Amino acid sequence: MNSMDRDPTRDAAFALVSGVLDRRRPLDQTLDQLSGIEARDKAAAHRIAASVLRHLGSIDAVLEAHLTKAPPAKVRHILRIGSAQALFLGAPAHAAVSTSVALAHGQGVGKFAGLVNAVLRRVTEAGMAALAELDQPRLDTPSWLWASWGKAARAIAVAQHFEAPLDVSMMPGAMPPEGAMLLPGGSARLPAGSDVTALPGFADAALWVQDAAAALPVRLFGDVRGRPVLDLCAAPGGKTMQLAAAGAMVTALDRDGKRLDRLRQNCARMGMAVEVVTADALSWRPDQTFEAILLDAPCSATGTIRRHPEIPHLRRPGDIADCAAMQDRLLDAADAMLAPGGTLIYAVCSLQDEEGFGRVAAACARLGLQRLPLTAEDVPWLPEAITPLGDLRTHPGMWADRGGMDGFFAARLVKAVAAA
Repeated sequence: MNSMDRDPTRDAAFALVSGVLDRRRPLDQTLDQLSGIEARDKAAAHRIAASVLRHLGSIDAVLEAHLTKAPPAKVRHILRIGSAQALFLGAPAHAAVSTSVALAHGQGVGKFAGLVNAVLRRVTEAGMAALAELDQPRLDTPSWLWASWGKAARAIAVAQHFEAPLDVSMMPGAMPPEGAMLLPGGSARLPAGSDVTALPGFADAALWVQDAAAALPVRLFGDVRGRPVLDLCAAPGGKTMQLAAAGAMVTALDRDGKRLDRLRQNCARMGMAVEVVTADALSWRPDQTFEAILLDAPCSATGTIRRHPEIPHLRRPGDIADCAAMQDRLLDAADAMLAPGGTLIYAVCSLQDEEGFGRVAAACARLGLQRLPLTAEDVPWLPEAITPLGDLRTHPGMWADRGGMDGFFAARLVKAVAAA
């Protein structure tokens, strides 16, 4: 095949799929490493790869009916890419087939071009009927994740078939962007794929990107005007800006200097004065304790699969225990920086109970922290997110008629005041 005939979009899509499934690399990491490709081709490649990853189990089930033996990994990825285009992205049958055949030649597996052609012709001839008898949400969700999500598993899995919309938080008094849906709670929602930098409010320092669920933990503090608040693990800064916009005096800490640069840029664009500290929360200690601390802890991020469809294919059950161990150490550190009577909001963008309720229960037993239960009055627009114990639990299946939301857990904890 002549190099002039190469399709940069399909080549990039192949690199993305292979990066996730063969080398366990996040999509963004592989995308950043692609050179010599235009932005529009990168965006198209990401869309194709994301579709493959969202529907991987269903695609493989469809392909299995037309394969007599397992093809090499490269060929299977090419078949997946062609199937995703035809079944989920609306590509014409001839285009899905021909671009996949060309991709086989371009990836050095041209001897399988006939197989690719024959299998994808059968897939495209069957069309959507090939999916009709499949339980797609179940097939597209790893068994260990499905089991861990309990009764909400199907609603979560259905929601994760769709790309997340773009949510923005706004400065007090700012108007929602034109065409946006104003959500209960104050976030504004735009269609998936919207470019935030093209919105007038972006240049005018009136808004920033933040999922509606991600905006909830900060609200659990109540009024923070004039109060010092420590934001641990703060980068890239969505909650930092939310605190600053609400009038808090924010100290934002993170150990990742590159991500903190992004936080600084975001705060500078918004004209927000924030103290930024580059340090590891596990070892850094302030000169004085804080009466309010936000710990949005690093986690498995299973609540953000709509935005990062590679997560089910990168995570393993053992990763959850590793995350929980880190979260315990961070809770210990946060407790050491929390003043008696102070409030700690613990949050994770995870759907796993081990990282949410489990960590809070352990922290209360280990550190003597006390849960200050949330009620429907704390989030009156989302009472179904309040658990029986008074924690916050959202998942992508909530607000299905409005486009869903990320999965988040948050708990409000207080440090006891020592007896006189």
